[in-house]
Amino acid sequence: MDVKGRAQTRAADLMDKAGAMTVQLRSSAAQAGHTVHGRVTSAGHRVQDGATTAGHQLHDGARHPRPALVVGAAVAVVVAVVVAWRYPRR
Repeated sequence: MDVKGRAQTRAADLMDKAGAMTVQLRSSAAQAGHTVHGRVTSAGHRVQDGATTAGHQLHDGARHPRPALVVGAAVAVVVAVVVAWRYPRR
């Protein structure tokens, strides 16, 4: 019959549950943060290792070190030929 007392008890129980859930959620968030940080760090290392490997391949001659320079030179030659053909000297 003590409605006020039961309401206060119920409110205290709910506050305890909310506090426990808050602690659990913070712990889960921290754990997820550590997991994500580990994955990002691992991915960063893989990218860095891949870039280092690609850099070594460039120096080993496996790939041409300056493809943009070669393409630019080829385009310049084509443009020069087209201009010379289109506008001959008089």
